[in-house]
Amino acid sequence: MTLHVLLRKRDIGGSIGWIGIAWLAPILGSLLYLVFGINRVTRRAHRLRARRPWHGSGDRQQAPIERTDHLAPLDRTARRLTRRPAEGGNRVTLLRNGDEAYPAMIAAIGQARTSIALSSYIFRADAAGNAVIQALAAAHARGVTVRVLIDGVGSGYFWTGAYRRLRRAGVPAARFLHSHLPWRMPFINLRTHKKILCIDGRLGFTGGLNIAEENLVADADPAADEPDDLVRDTHFRIEGPVVAQLTDAFAEDWVFTTGETLAGAHWFPEPEPVGTTVARVVTSGPDQDLEKIEYLALQAIGCAQHSIRIMTPYFLPDDRMLTALGLAVLRGVRVDVIVPQKSDHRVVDWAFRAQIGPLAATGAKIWRSPPPFEHSKLMTVDGLWCLIGSSNWDMRSFRLNFELNMEVYDQDLAARLDQFMIRAQRRRLSVRRLVKRGLPWRLRDAAARLMLPYL
Repeated sequence: MTLHVLLRKRDIGGSIGWIGIAWLAPILGSLLYLVFGINRVTRRAHRLRARRPWHGSGDRQQAPIERTDHLAPLDRTARRLTRRPAEGGNRVTLLRNGDEAYPAMIAAIGQARTSIALSSYIFRADAAGNAVIQALAAAHARGVTVRVLIDGVGSGYFWTGAYRRLRRAGVPAARFLHSHLPWRMPFINLRTHKKILCIDGRLGFTGGLNIAEENLVADADPAADEPDDLVRDTHFRIEGPVVAQLTDAFAEDWVFTTGETLAGAHWFPEPEPVGTTVARVVTSGPDQDLEKIEYLALQAIGCAQHSIRIMTPYFLPDDRMLTALGLAVLRGVRVDVIVPQKSDHRVVDWAFRAQIGPLAATGAKIWRSPPPFEHSKLMTVDGLWCLIGSSNWDMRSFRLNFELNMEVYDQDLAARLDQFMIRAQRRRLSVRRLVKRGLPWRLRDAAARLMLPYL
């Protein structure tokens, strides 16, 4: 185990930790390393891609859109990281909570003519999920090619009601990295956290929204004492050429999971411009896309001249990200980070308080949004650039999960997201308050912080 760690692990702290466990608890440590520590996905992904050459939206030849402002280095970085062009001619529409997103998604499924691709981390067979299942089954029955990918853990490991209902209706569905055999299920950490819906290769939806009734906020009882069961979120309706990149990302996960290649005009039709927005899909995961979303966020922070706003349900980045944000504050950039007043994971809240102190000390403004739990994942820079999608600001999303974000160059959307985040800034977390916590609470938070790589 020690030799494997020395040869395979890049992170020094993680390597020391695994080697320490190996020598202090050889049997238990080795079992933990076999389950949590070895990334088998990379080897499997390379074997699949070598055997099945990929043909998708990347085959299209398109002249790159060159920026001339101070965000030009960010655009060049994204192009080299992703090997995808920044596509013009798009339109991006903000959808709030499941109350706006689900009806729009179901209507789009109902109007599909050729193909539907849906991927979700959580897909429950409840009041929200059943309506989507019925729409997918109806589309399949009328001859639309439907493919559904559900995470093998996020939607239930032993019982996945949505998957079973889809299969009974004849809809081709698969579970990502799932096996009931323990020796074939060593992927507890490596989940697909993406939220993708593509219709006919021309209309797409993405963002942070899972498919579950907890996202239906409008009909909830406002007098309820405990809004903890509700989840607020932000999703986006995408039209234009960049939808091919969304479809391509789904198709790559589908061939990885099932071996079936999705190609042809019903998946990748000729693009038609519908707006003026420039956008690009950015994927990351513990395979060939390792840390790409994190690198893009670091470059965006480095390019910022005026403002950086971040909204995330979990804010547990590593020291290099905190340092980049702190340096941005020191050079005069306003940095606002908005996190929920109370998340759905208590240990994450503890670790957050231990991790955030140095950034708050630089003058960055750390805000808490009021209940219900805010699950949106948003970032804007200088009122010109937005980052939307599935990735949280923690090491699990940046390094362990398969994530999909989209960078959008659109002043109108950036202004709208800025105003949305400003309205959520209810209570500022002060450095003084962090320092004055009692010793037992500071010790508890510091201990929780040691689990940072897996929170």
